[in-house]
Amino acid sequence: MGASASKTAASSAPIGADGKPKKICCACPETKRARDECVVMHGSEDDGKCKELIEKHLKCLRAEGFDV
Repeated sequence: MGASASKTAASSAPIGADGKPKKICCACPETKRARDECVVMHGSEDDGKCKELIEKHLKCLRAEGFDV
């Protein structure tokens, strides 16, 4: 039973060109890097200074098939 539950969770992830589920941590590295650098330099994600970069990263993730 436990194997089928984890298989179901993995199947909800978008599938890459290699046929394997994509990992959100590895998707959109360019926008992720820019977002992370901004948050480190300016503090909280709630600060408006990084809002545009955060939105770009979320848009990229959605384009990759993630539900964020």
